[in-house]
Amino acid sequence: MGITELGKAEALLVALSGLVTVFIMLAVLCLMIPVISKVISSIEGKAAAPAAAVPAAAPAASAAPSAGGVYTGEVALIGCDEKTAAMVMAIVSYETGIPLDQLIFHKIKAL
Repeated sequence: MGITELGKAEALLVALSGLVTVFIMLAVLCLMIPVISKVISSIEGKAAAPAAAVPAAAPAASAAPSAGGVYTGEVALIGCDEKTAAMVMAIVSYETGIPLDQLIFHKIKAL
């Protein structure tokens, strides 16, 4: 037998070793994905903790209830027109996956 000629048994062993190698690599990837995910989430958690503490005080001041403590459905538009506000509401609904009729907007402010 020459170098380029393989018998049936040798060809079967080469194919089998290739399949085993592929499945071993897939198993290694399956084990590494959760590890990398935990590392990334811990890094993001440490970086996001100081940033999350600053805006926490702002909603308490801006969440003042309207007349009588009941939300009347009015949206305060500050520096934007109704068309822009509607687009912002639609984008928020789409990105969060929450239907628009379940969202409550108190104020929309242009930056």
